[in-house]
Amino acid sequence: MAGHKAPIAAAARRRAATGPAPSPTGPASDVHPVLRRAGAPPAALDLLAQARAGLDEASVLETSNERYATAHLAALRTAAAVLAARGRPESTPKRRAKIRSAWEVLPEIAPELTEWSALFASGATKRARAEAGIRDAATVRDADDLLRDVAMFLRLVERLLVLQPVLPQPRQEDDGRVSGREVRDAREVQDAG
Repeated sequence: MAGHKAPIAAAARRRAATGPAPSPTGPASDVHPVLRRAGAPPAALDLLAQARAGLDEASVLETSNERYATAHLAALRTAAAVLAARGRPESTPKRRAKIRSAWEVLPEIAPELTEWSALFASGATKRARAEAGIRDAATVRDADDLLRDVAMFLRLVERLLVLQPVLPQPRQEDDGRVSGREVRDAREVQDAG
């Protein structure tokens, strides 16, 4: 039995000796990294990064007006990330000509964010007053509450866009019905994920 182990040990030494040579730039696994596909387009990811930076900035500003306005802008950038990821151009020239706020469009694109949209839309006037430098436009409590709300909204949207990519919706037939094949395909994709 002892003679049987010697060839195995010798083979292990040969494998170790013939392995890849050490590289001055690091292990071979670092040479060609495989890029992982994010669940959101680069523009949306950039907006999320800007929102995160804005939120960090707002948390250290001194006046409540500055903190409120900067936090509200972070919320707006977060909403813009959702619109960049999910938004579609308006279908008619008349609708394209009408200017609408992100808070109006967001519930159409992401109905699960309707309450957040209403919350931040209600603070738009206060933000404008704070940016205009109107004294006491936003109290310390207003700024603190908004900072917490924006932080939660940002985390929610990051999960929504990055960790859970939007699945393609089934196409509808001319009469408004969803085709059976589209439903099966959508279920298979959901089950696989």
